[in-house]
Amino acid sequence: QVQLVESGGGLVQAGGSLRLSCAASGRSLSSYDLGWFRQAPGKERDFVAAINWSGRSTRYADSVKGRFTISRDNAKNTVYLQIGSLKPEDTAVYYCAVQRRQFSFDLSTAPTAYDYWGQGTQVTVSS
Repeated sequence: QVQLVESGGGLVQAGGSLRLSCAASGRSLSSYDLGWFRQAPGKERDFVAAINWSGRSTRYADSVKGRFTISRDNAKNTVYLQIGSLKPEDTAVYYCAVQRRQFSFDLSTAPTAYDYWGQGTQVTVSS
């Protein structure tokens, strides 16, 4: 069983930045793609970013390209999401997730491709 714990969320003014972290326990994630999703009140859970198991490939939602950066540290079993140039519409609960298949090459944007999820961390951007 994998446990994921996100941290780093908070209240920030528009234009500001935060660094979200997701620490995993229970299993090494070094052979799994990892993803970040977000969910605003009353909306579906949306893909934000994904990173492949080696860290060499990344994928971003169009809405965050150039503002967000996903990275991972396999030695620490942790994935990060640096979020910047924040806008009020970035307000959401941010979740990290572990993709179901090992050594995947698809950097899936579908929540159904991910097996394990953290509890989420709230990011609120004030205008």
